[in-house]
Amino acid sequence: MKYIGINGYGTIGKRVADAISLQKDMKLAGVTKRTPNFEAKMAADNGYNIYMSDPTKEQLFEEADIKVAGTIDDLQDKIDLIIDCTPEGVGAKNLKSYQRAGIKAIFQGGESHKEIGRSFNSAANYDENIGADYVRVVSCNTTGLCRTLTPIAEIAKIRKVRAVLVRRGADPSQVNKGPINSIVPNPPITPSHHGPDVQTVLKGVNIFTIALLVPTTLMHQHNIMIELDSKLEIDDVVNKFGESSRVILVDAKNGLGSTAEIMEYANDLGRLRSDLYEIAVWRESINIVDNELYYMQAVHQESDVVPENVDAVRALLELGDSNVSISKTNQSMGIL
Repeated sequence: MKYIGINGYGTIGKRVADAISLQKDMKLAGVTKRTPNFEAKMAADNGYNIYMSDPTKEQLFEEADIKVAGTIDDLQDKIDLIIDCTPEGVGAKNLKSYQRAGIKAIFQGGESHKEIGRSFNSAANYDENIGADYVRVVSCNTTGLCRTLTPIAEIAKIRKVRAVLVRRGADPSQVNKGPINSIVPNPPITPSHHGPDVQTVLKGVNIFTIALLVPTTLMHQHNIMIELDSKLEIDDVVNKFGESSRVILVDAKNGLGSTAEIMEYANDLGRLRSDLYEIAVWRESINIVDNELYYMQAVHQESDVVPENVDAVRALLELGDSNVSISKTNQSMGIL
């Protein structure tokens, strides 16, 4: 049995912890918290061992009546691999600590490819990361793009991709962040960083992206245009998306014409925290004009990277190939 630790129990960390705890071929050894807030209490209620990422806060945990199992150093002594879910920019600073501890590590998309050295997406490049020591699971937006570009590349030759990303202004709990009554170019220069990030996974793809922030917290929305060098029919695309893992087709005519309605659908599925791990592609948006493919998709920024983290564990610890891992993860998490 392989033992896994989670460094950071916030938006992504708590979801990854829950996902790891569902797997039969790995065991969650514990999670770290910096402060004894409500999330720390929830972790304790879930039966997770809690380790302090800041040992100077021990008295605060005692005053909050939250039992701790030790420090992050203690956790590192008990595990084979750590998943770093700390805030953007912090993870790369932790890399040396993981190297000294002799453990493998997975980072999130907030860290740069250059700092970590490898990027990961289950469908696109699982096999090339088997046995690696360190990898970053690419961001929610990059994951969303890779999820649907990979199957298209399997049935057609892509000449060029253009994508306009409409990004949520903040996550639901980020009350101090995001635009209130504006649309903000993100960034105001083109291209945005998302295209080069896709290229760290899909080597050689010609992609150009621009992005903007809007005042919503629910999801990101992508508008994708692909110039093709081979003949493709709309039905080919529909059928390919229909058989692709972690991609679902949704129909506006059936009441799923907005990100709000898609999130309500996830809620009705009975998902924990209303998470939608799949990338939702609007069936009506799929069109081909003059050998250019168009489609729109929705990305739940809080959860689409969660199954990728589980698969990355199996890749680094050599617990199976991509088909085996994706199947196990999907089944355990109830992914459509």
